[in-house]
Amino acid sequence: MKVTVVGAGAVGASCAEYIAIKDFAAEVVLIDIKEGFAEGKAMDLMQTASLNGFDSKIVGTTGDYSKTAGSDVAVITSGIPRKPGMTREELISTNAGIVKSVAESLIEHSPNVIIIVVSNPMDTMAYLAHKATGLPKNRIIGMGGALDSARFKYRLAEQLGCPQSDVDGMVIGGHSDTGMIPLTRLATRNSVPVSEFLSEEQLTYVKEETKVGGATLTKLLGTSAWYAPGAAVSAMVQAIAQDSQKMFPCSCLLDGEYGLSDISLGVPAIIGANGIEKIVEIDLNDAEKENLQTSADAVRKVNGLL
Repeated sequence: MKVTVVGAGAVGASCAEYIAIKDFAAEVVLIDIKEGFAEGKAMDLMQTASLNGFDSKIVGTTGDYSKTAGSDVAVITSGIPRKPGMTREELISTNAGIVKSVAESLIEHSPNVIIIVVSNPMDTMAYLAHKATGLPKNRIIGMGGALDSARFKYRLAEQLGCPQSDVDGMVIGGHSDTGMIPLTRLATRNSVPVSEFLSEEQLTYVKEETKVGGATLTKLLGTSAWYAPGAAVSAMVQAIAQDSQKMFPCSCLLDGEYGLSDISLGVPAIIGANGIEKIVEIDLNDAEKENLQTSADAVRKVNGLL
């Protein structure tokens, strides 16, 4: 397994670190446009190998996509991050050109690669990658739902006062402060609906805090978060590498699923060796269906800016 991570900033470096520590990839290539930056990050990470007990090889390169040749999976984190007060959608004018160029360069050197898109606005960037490359829909995945669901479970466990390992739940819809749909109705603690433990007021708090999870961290940190995004990506890459058939909410190109087409949007999907193995259509109630349609309309509006 060879994995390329495009963008050696905080998210990309965290992603590479988690992949290396899990030790399922033979090689991780970090690539960045800043001279020496990826090489330095790669060297720093490699100097942790004996301490963290991994054998994965991490290499860095400044803009040389030939070093990425033969990659099985590539992660696109490149682009400008959010600053306090910015929405993900405000990044589109800069990040669209970057993501298009990166996707085309990756395909040139690794025609069979599976691409995971992290750059924001993530659903629109995943859609752009589809249009720019013409790859089959199973081979381009937007990361957002996996991260949003982790933040949802964090907030649920916080209110339940229990370990996060007790909690299961997912977020569907667009990866934006207004587009996320935390499915509190379906969330459970050890198979028991969380509504058995939490009040409506608590559930509303969880839902709203999940939706602004990224903005909350951006305000605190002064830039976008990186640990949880890096962990979310590494979990998805591991599912591909190990063909684990694990279900993640993620941004998929829809072709009739959930009554939507020609849009990348967050829905549950089975992830394995072929990327998206299957989109899972769960039964939504009328309010959830309406929220998903509203979320899709908002994503289409941003797509129209491409």
